[in-house]
Amino acid sequence: MENAATDNTVWYVLAILGLIYLIILFRNKKSTRRRKSRRFMEGKRQHERDNEQ
Repeated sequence: MENAATDNTVWYVLAILGLIYLIILFRNKKSTRRRKSRRFMEGKRQHERDNEQ
């Protein structure tokens, strides 16, 4: 019975670590996407200013 209990806890720990890893991955993807879009908008504004002059 002891082996069954320890096997289950190992799987639970692995599952929790996997979930944390995925959450961190998705947060990083969102932040980089936000940064890229901000950079893109800044580039657009500069381009519009150059055309006005």
